[in-house]
Amino acid sequence: MTARDILTSSLEPELQDPDEETFLLYSQAMPSQNLGFVDPSAASVDVAVAQRDYTIHQSPAVLSSNRAGGTTGAVLWKVTPLFAEWLASPSNVLFTSSALSSASAVIELGCGISPLNALALSPRVKSCVLTDQPYVGKLIQQNIQENSHMPSSSTAPSRRGKKKQSPSPSNITFETLDWETDQITPSSRFAVDNGSFDAVIACDCVFNYALVEPFVQTCADVCRLRTVDGGDGGEKKLPCLCIVAQQLRNDEVFLSFLETFMRFFHVWRVPDRMLPEQLTSTQGFVVHIGILREL
Repeated sequence: MTARDILTSSLEPELQDPDEETFLLYSQAMPSQNLGFVDPSAASVDVAVAQRDYTIHQSPAVLSSNRAGGTTGAVLWKVTPLFAEWLASPSNVLFTSSALSSASAVIELGCGISPLNALALSPRVKSCVLTDQPYVGKLIQQNIQENSHMPSSSTAPSRRGKKKQSPSPSNITFETLDWETDQITPSSRFAVDNGSFDAVIACDCVFNYALVEPFVQTCADVCRLRTVDGGDGGEKKLPCLCIVAQQLRNDEVFLSFLETFMRFFHVWRVPDRMLPEQLTSTQGFVVHIGILREL
């Protein structure tokens, strides 16, 4: 039994009908989450992930601007620290099934100003590439640098009263990527060192119909890098996973995403029992895992 089989057998049955999945999710009573910002007016927000404290610098000014190409990556969204908490969990099915391991390379699409997912993954994988549009570059680099040294909230103070510092992860990088203008190919600048990825992750990347097609296409292009590997008689690698977490907002936009996602991918939902309570569907969130369909 392969790691893929172990993983998918642990999830909800493979989705067959996007309309049914949308109905099941949106027919539940869910608390109001407004748009899903942590605090859109603050210059920085403090969050804890896996008993570690982080300060995320953000830009309310950019969020409220009329910048062409979108501004949603300028602030932290509620789903991200919840998803990062799941990634860091020792019982995370991605790792217990061996679908991901210390040898894995992961890429995140639409990271915005937050490196939380990469920081949660960095002790558990070989490398993590964060990607988004150039306008988040300065803040994401600042947040990576400053939060790489944040102390564990459970670490005992030293003799001087200061908590021990965690080592700076050298396996996190940021690269610019625009889904609508950039192409993912084996020669892409961020794919050269990694060859291909074991997983692509994304949090709250679909807000309107216009984003659906380029986002899913980019997910597919990243996963397709894996299909060109191992062509010289080398060991066959597991398919690249596509893991998408999002807040349940507009049901019609969600349905459009799911219809498009299922055209490219076999899709499973992560059961609520495997997620932190605050990330479950009854709280207005959902996590889906996709494996690229064969051409």
